[in-house]
Amino acid sequence: MSLKKLLTLIVCMAVMAIAVSCKKQNKETVKIGAIFAVTGGASFLGAPEAKTVQMLQDEINAAGGIDGKNIEVIIKDSAGKPENAISFAKQLIDENKVFAIIGPSTSGESMKIKSICDDAKVILVSCAAAESIVNPISKYVFKTPQKDSDAAQMILNLMKKKGITKIGVVSSNDGFGAEGKKQLEKLAPGAGVQILISEVYDKKATDLTGVLTKIKAKNVQAVVNWSIVPAQSIIAKNMKQLNMNVPLFQSHGFGNIKYVKEAGEAAEGIIFPCGRLLIVDELADSHPQKQVLAKYKKDYEGKYAEDASTFGGHAYDALMILVEAMKRGGSDKEKTRDALENLKGFAGTGGVFNYSPADHTGLDINGFELLTVRGGKFVKYEDK
Repeated sequence: MSLKKLLTLIVCMAVMAIAVSCKKQNKETVKIGAIFAVTGGASFLGAPEAKTVQMLQDEINAAGGIDGKNIEVIIKDSAGKPENAISFAKQLIDENKVFAIIGPSTSGESMKIKSICDDAKVILVSCAAAESIVNPISKYVFKTPQKDSDAAQMILNLMKKKGITKIGVVSSNDGFGAEGKKQLEKLAPGAGVQILISEVYDKKATDLTGVLTKIKAKNVQAVVNWSIVPAQSIIAKNMKQLNMNVPLFQSHGFGNIKYVKEAGEAAEGIIFPCGRLLIVDELADSHPQKQVLAKYKKDYEGKYAEDASTFGGHAYDALMILVEAMKRGGSDKEKTRDALENLKGFAGTGGVFNYSPADHTGLDINGFELLTVRGGKFVKYEDK
């Protein structure tokens, strides 16, 4: 081959390489917004949620994206403040032109932006628990955590079985606490349970002995605490200090081993409903969630060298459910919304999701297991 022909061949190959490179760089991208409390008092929710979607974004794109399109998750740190969530929701919709939004981390934030998303016809898949996020139904608003009413009902079912009829309820003064308190008060009579006293405390409280002293004076048979950190650990330690030898039930917000470590010995025996991520090793291989839970736990802990939590799992479900709907609906937002609303049998970390026009949570009481703390670890609760 002559030098001239060789040079011509090299130039042609270089041009082709540049063209391929440009094609890859110009690959169409679908933008998805995410609003998480990465910092601030609710960072125990938002930090693992953000890490989870970053991990999934890389996995999805490495596997070819969605119908050949990469996804770009634009994460906004709300620090758990509703006013930040409002601002970011508008920014993601108006400036970033996102296809959909996942999050926020908290119920209060989600309640503040649901109408913004609904009015803009942008799908919102919340990672917060309050049923009021999706009840009444908003056309474009969905959520992934299990229902507060199902969590309350599971607790009350066990109380009925154990003959517990008189209880005290304590809850934090935020959206999550208010929703749990409402559901307990609504459902308790049906289980033959009487709430003798109900106390609301500051969610930032560092000592709850005053509240618990009032509860103790009522001679209750059990205490239910509905809150997020730091009160979950504080309530357990304060009850031990006051020698309150009655069962402590926590909400499904207790699903992080960090809270057990913070409470120390006082955490022993706490009972709470939760998703199955925390007991994945106890599940039979045939369980419909086993594979997804085991993979998520292995991938997350391998990448970040920290325990996977149910909160990160809510974000996992939000993004993967959205991706599944996008595969079915393509680039059409309305078709994707319709596909999400009719998604059935989707195994996620929180349960097997079955959405419908009348149910934008997609989970029932079977999304929960009753867990307890034994030897500083989470195990499946077994009534003796």
